[in-house]
Amino acid sequence: MEALECIKTRRSVRKFTDQPVTREELEQVVAAAAYAPSWKNTQVARYIVVTDKEKKQRLADDCMMDFAFNQKTASGAPATVVLTMITGRSGYERDGSFSTSQGTHWQSFDAGVAAQTFCLAAHALGLGTVIMGVFDEDKVKQVVTIPEGQKVAALIAIGHPAEEPMCPKRKDVETLLTLD
Repeated sequence: MEALECIKTRRSVRKFTDQPVTREELEQVVAAAAYAPSWKNTQVARYIVVTDKEKKQRLADDCMMDFAFNQKTASGAPATVVLTMITGRSGYERDGSFSTSQGTHWQSFDAGVAAQTFCLAAHALGLGTVIMGVFDEDKVKQVVTIPEGQKVAALIAIGHPAEEPMCPKRKDVETLLTLD
């Protein structure tokens, strides 16, 4: 799949088939996501894939802050990815000072770039994904072991799509682009 086609056809998928995502598919997606750019090549994104039905259900039931839309999506997905980011690296100098006026924001920026790269790679392999941001990090940590020095950036449902969502209306270039 060509890059522009992949970008234009990737959708947030919220309904999945029962077909599991294989380890090989996950390894291919993460291997491609490893090429996401990051602050000074710090590569702070990490992917914890939850396939255990009980843990997935606990993530859906207990960690989505009673947001029914995400609870339904997560419980129906063959896997939920807990995207974490290593803290204290992105946006920092080796002495611990910030290199940017954005402070800790830059680690979230890098995690977002990594999440989109992960989702585009999954789409290129025929998998569907949706990034979910409504979650309680402390409750996620009660279900999934998060390594010390890492913070949960997002949850991503992944699986084989059961539907092909329509493309929502996009803003036109005149609205999005300003030349100065």
